[in-house]
Parts: sequence; structure tokens; C-alpha cells
Amino acid sequence: MSTYEFYYDETEHSRKINYKTMSAENYYDNFVTMIVGWSSEKDEILQRHADFEEKYTDRKDRNGEIKSTMLQQKQFRHGFASLNKQNAQFVSDFLSLFDEESHIYFSVGSKIEYLVLQLFNGYRNCFLIDTDLMKYSITKALVMYRPQEIIKCLYESPEDFLEKLKSFFRDRIECNENNPKLKQRETRAFQEILLVLDDISQSPTIDWDYHMSFDGFKKYLGEKGIREYTLVIDKEGKEGEDSKTLKAAREVGLDNSDEANSMQYPGLRMADMMAGIISKLLKGLCDSLRYQSLDESTSKKVLGTGWFCLSEVQLELYKKLYRIICEWQPAWYKSYSGIYSDDLVAFNALLNFMNHFESVEQIRADIDMQGEYFNAFACEQLERYFEQRRFKLPVEPVIPFDEESYMNKRGGKVYFDSKKQPLLPLSGTSQTFEVLSVGVDQNFTPTVTVLKDGEPVCFRLPEELSEWACNVVGMALMGIRIFPANVTVSKVNGMYDAEIL
Repeated sequence: MSTYEFYYDETEHSRKINYKTMSAENYYDNFVTMIVGWSSEKDEILQRHADFEEKYTDRKDRNGEIKSTMLQQKQFRHGFASLNKQNAQFVSDFLSLFDEESHIYFSVGSKIEYLVLQLFNGYRNCFLIDTDLMKYSITKALVMYRPQEIIKCLYESPEDFLEKLKSFFRDRIECNENNPKLKQRETRAFQEILLVLDDISQSPTIDWDYHMSFDGFKKYLGEKGIREYTLVIDKEGKEGEDSKTLKAAREVGLDNSDEANSMQYPGLRMADMMAGIISKLLKGLCDSLRYQSLDESTSKKVLGTGWFCLSEVQLELYKKLYRIICEWQPAWYKSYSGIYSDDLVAFNALLNFMNHFESVEQIRADIDMQGEYFNAFACEQLERYFEQRRFKLPVEPVIPFDEESYMNKRGGKVYFDSKKQPLLPLSGTSQTFEVLSVGVDQNFTPTVTVLKDGEPVCFRLPEELSEWACNVVGMALMGIRIFPANVTVSKVNGMYDAEIL
């Protein structure tokens, strides 16, 4: 059995979450962590990295390291399109270090969400109130609008925080009346939030939790079936003292973890650079789509044409990063986030959107409309995420099967590409199935696992049964466990129906 070597670093980390850090001009809400790794038997990547650092010796800092801080955020104002020729080549050479056997895991966690979670500590989902969705809506509002009076209140007068928050949502509802069609869903969410906030009396505590990113990585190792590994974490703090980061890794069960100095471990420098590139892309995307003032908040935000004025080299950067993040070593837990993950969803949408172009000429042919096209594509991805949060369908793979699929909890084979999932077959106009579970795949497509010839088999449900599947899972959330059970599926006049016997 192979042993794997993994290396961890982080960026956009506020050691202390306070008003000074959150109101700073260069503040970014997301805390980004990165882990890169490979089999110890296939460490050619280290030689490639040594050659890379030799080529760019002039970019080393005073400690003799090439770190992501040498790439300035302004270079990513329009994503890869704003990189100059030298930096574009640098990033291209760095991304070329990775291949199909390299492992990449990263997490994106909202700092504001962590504060909101403290506010709702003890609140659980019920039939009438989806507190997860409410936490998402509050976090999204505070991230998008960045109301300074609310953020300042958290630190200077936390006892007034709830009243300030309620006042903010009332003001937003009133402002949204200027464009009710665009803001209809937001207004409804804010009205529901106000009803719940009236029932809360506590103020949130302010601190940072390091466990989330390691929770995701532990799941990634399980999904990939990796049992023998080492995890090296970039050393922080004083010598002889274990950091909070290392303690968190060990507390979630990553026992084979330790700290080291990045000067001695090239893998740590690679994790730092990859974290820096991704976080700068995330921040550039967020800044371009975030409302810069409350006055413009009733207008639609789209990416400017600057994002699409790409050279062939810059377009190839998106394609390289797409392969690393989206194609190579596919895994459900390759990226990880909390309840609020709009930036991560938009980032993945950007990679997919750019990857579908064959050349820059194809982009330039309709460049003035590319921002609108991307906006529609990204909104579709966000809508799917929103529906997933709303309906709470189970989406977690359990046991890896092969490169194309995983096994769900009932033992049914689920394809990463939902188009390959076989449609539930019907013999005649009606058929009864022994249903083991109803769930959703990684693309949020409703599925059903049935017992067929004594073996569990997962099928894709017809689109007409999507609402039925969501209702069934909603009942399970309230503690009403239905399956295993017999279900009769019928098709009459082209319409599907399902009845639990």
C-alpha cells in the first residue's frame, strides 16, 4: 500500500477577527486553506519544482523562498486577464508542475459565517424554519453589502448587534422596493429572517475555528481510500509550541500530522503558491461582483469585459487550472466549504465557463455579452446550490468505487457524471420497487436506490418525480423514516406518479 505525502498552507487568515481586520481595505471574507500531495513513490514533482525555483531564482525572498506574496492582488483584478506577460508565464510554469497523479484539496470558509453560526448556536432545522438557509442568507447579505455599522457593532457594542442587524434588514427590504422583480427572493428571505431574529437574545462570540478545513480533508482521504499518509503543516508561532492549526488537525483524527518550516519542505511552498493563486482569483471575482455601495445594490452585477480580454496564454491558464481542480483526481471532497460558499461556486463556474472556449477568437466574437453569459451560467450553479440547501437532500458519497463513480450508503453505484446514471426502468405503465433510499447525486439530480435481484442499484429518477423525492427527504428531516419500503411508480399519459405502499 502506497504512502502519501501531503503539505498544508493557508492564506487570507486573520489570526484575530476584529473590526480593524474586517474593515481594512484589503480584507477578504474567505479563509482559504490548501493541501497538495502525492505518492511517496512518485516524487518526480519535487525535481520539477526544484527546476522551477532555479528558473525563477530572481523571485526568491530574503529567506530564499518563492512565496505567493510576490504576486500582487492588483494583478488579479480581472482574473488571469490582468496578469502581465512575465507573471502569466510564471503561473503557467507553476501549474505545469502538477499532473494527473497529484492530489489537490482546498477549503474556502467565510469568516462572517463563523460569527453568524455563533448567533444561531443551539438552533436546529425544523419543519417550519430552515435555520441553515437563514444562516446562509444572513451571511450572504453581510458579505455582499458589508454594512460597516453592523461589523463595527460586533466589536464595540455587541449587546446592540441584534437590533442593528434587524434595522439593517428592514432598510434593505425598503430599498428593494426600487427593483422588486430583481430582489423578490431576497426580500422574502429577509422578512423570514426578521421573524427569527426577534426570538434571539444572545450575542455571538468572536474567535476562529481551525477544524473545518481538516474535517473536509479527512473526508477526502476516506473517499480516496488513503490510509497511509503524512501531513506536514507550515509552522506558525514559537518553536517548541504546537499551533492551534496542528492541534485542530489532530483533534479531527489526522494523527499523522506535524509542523515544519517551509524553507526545508518544497511541498509547503507549493501549497502556499497554489493557495495564493486560488485566493487571489477568488478575491478578484468577489470584488468584481460585490456591491461597492448600498446605492447600487438594486442593480445587476456582471463581470466587465476586462475579464474576457484574454491572450491565448491567459486562456490556457484557466484550462490548466480547470484540469487540476475539476478533472484530475475527481472527488466530492476535493473542495470544501461551510454553509455560505457563493465565492467557491462562482470560482468553479468561472473555470468551467472559460474551459469551454476553444480559442480567444471565440471569446472576442461576442465579448460585450460574455459578462451576461457568465452571469447566467453562474446564477444557474448558485440556484442549484440554493436548492440543495433548501431541500437538504443527502449528497455525500461514502465509499469510492472507481474513477467514474462512488458507492452510496445503501451500496448503490452513483456516477460522478449524472448523465451516465441509468434512468429508473418501468415494465408497462406501473411497477412496484423495493426502495432502499431516495437521495441526490453530486449534481443534485434526484436518485433512488432499489433492491434488484438481491443487489442495490441506483437509478436516476424522471424529472417529474423530483418534487416527490424532495418531499420524501423533507419528511425524513422531521424524523419520519420511510425506507426501506415498497413504492409503485406509474406512467400514465406521459406523466409519472409515485406511491409509497
